[in-house]
Amino acid sequence: MIDDIIKDTARKMAGAIDFARQDFATVRQSPEPRVMLISPFDVTALNAIEKAIRNSDLGVNPANDGRAIRVVLPELTEERRKEYIKMVRAKAEESRIAVRNIRRRAVEQIKKAEKNKEIGEDDAKRAEKRLDDETKKAVETIDQMLKAKETELMAV
Repeated sequence: MIDDIIKDTARKMAGAIDFARQDFATVRQSPEPRVMLISPFDVTALNAIEKAIRNSDLGVNPANDGRAIRVVLPELTEERRKEYIKMVRAKAEESRIAVRNIRRRAVEQIKKAEKNKEIGEDDAKRAEKRLDDETKKAVETIDQMLKAKETELMAV
């Protein structure tokens, strides 16, 4: 029973780490200026798309030629890089919280099993120790991913 709880917890923590990895991948840097071309299927939507891009917080100026929209993505400034780092740190903290919540739920399962006399007190303590180790490994992995992403974002 304890092994099942530990395995399930480890699987869920691995899922949280994978989610963090995917979440970090959404934050990208732009090493050189690039042009993005948007050509919608419905040409009548061009003005709405242009207006949406212009009103967004992207800080870009779209150019509409009647059939497509061109957007020049400028090089990231140091200020924008720092904003991205703040965003990545927030995502990392969300992932750490998810891992801790997974641990808390597993501990509750163990406590319940101990209370129902399904497992002994020593087994419960050993299981909690194993959960703590799994949690520590997961948090360390998230921290390593965060450090790598910060280094990537600050590279010019």
